[in-house]
Amino acid sequence: MVNNQIIGDRDTHMTPEDLAVLRENLEEQRLFRQEQVRQLSAAESSRADAELQGQAASQVEVRVKLAACARMVLADVEAALARMDEGGYGICLRCRGPVERERLLIVPQARYCGRCLQGGGAGR
Repeated sequence: MVNNQIIGDRDTHMTPEDLAVLRENLEEQRLFRQEQVRQLSAAESSRADAELQGQAASQVEVRVKLAACARMVLADVEAALARMDEGGYGICLRCRGPVERERLLIVPQARYCGRCLQGGGAGR
């Protein structure tokens, strides 16, 4: 189920077209991040080999950190798609108010509204 709730405020109102665009964006991000994780994990699994081949430890460490970040973003994207399916997309996980439309158009996997994010402690 998709959250088609009309809030009435232009900054928060999500049209079905907005949701379709956001879903498409999230699905594209998911495919990209899955491939990125796959490629970086292959590089990560050969970490010992890379060190034996004389690659700089810093290069190996960068790949490991990139893989961790890609997995984190992938998890955020998958969670946003799950919220869409469950009808909770666009609702702040902290205050239960609407996440601003503009924020979702920029960061479609956003979990928190701008006010809660500015208030601190909201994380991603």
